[in-house]
Amino acid sequence: MTSENAANGTARRIALVVAYDGTDYAGFQSQVGTPTIQDELEKAIARLTGTPSRVRGASRTDAGAHACGQVVDFTTESELAESVFVRALNYYLPEAIRVTSASDAPPEFHSRYDAAHREYRYSILNREVASPLLRRTHHLETAPLELANIQRAATSLLGIRDFRRIAAPYPADRSTVRKVLRWEANRHPSIPDVITIDCAANGFLRHQIRRANAVLVEIGKGKLPIHAMAETLVGRLPNQHRIRTLPAKGLCLKSVHYPDYHHLFDPKVADKHETH
Repeated sequence: MTSENAANGTARRIALVVAYDGTDYAGFQSQVGTPTIQDELEKAIARLTGTPSRVRGASRTDAGAHACGQVVDFTTESELAESVFVRALNYYLPEAIRVTSASDAPPEFHSRYDAAHREYRYSILNREVASPLLRRTHHLETAPLELANIQRAATSLLGIRDFRRIAAPYPADRSTVRKVLRWEANRHPSIPDVITIDCAANGFLRHQIRRANAVLVEIGKGKLPIHAMAETLVGRLPNQHRIRTLPAKGLCLKSVHYPDYHHLFDPKVADKHETH
């Protein structure tokens, strides 16, 4: 707690960067009767500070999805130093969840609404034999994928686009237009059998990334033409209702960006989740 807050006895806002293996969790957001990342964080904070705190997250990652740069915030009257929050919360948290940094944030900071954009990575192991070491974090595709075709098709996703036709059902009165800054596919530099698909946008709809990448995978297999990605966005792809949703385990939230609060976060924390 800052000296001013300590003197006044007022609450402070703490921002955490969190990494987790989401395999055994029903997503980030709290749910009744099932383990979630938010619940585990709130339990650890309560055990450390002695009082309950409500955690807000920058992204509501899906069940089974991972993060190496999730940002959360909460208020507390605890006077513990930032470094103590990191060490002590990690003591109380399960091994699948780790706090990588803690910072005092301004009272008005909101991890979700102040985010300018979020970056995700989807990891695909493209070979015939699965990897015991990557099975929790990489989706296996045994058919050969033509990377160049995936890269060309992914350009159709850039810019300001309406993703209603490719995401999970969304209320008709709410906008499904998002600004995509990046959607790139590459081979991992040290694991040639791994293809990574990185995307960044001012926001993502539920299942948007996993369904768009499913179309890209079919293009990479040669089962769909390169222009199929653009046709999917406008609802002109034949049998579009049959588009699958890739498994959540390949998805990892890499980082969240805050232009007005860049001093609080180090984007390099997003490079710590195995090949993510």
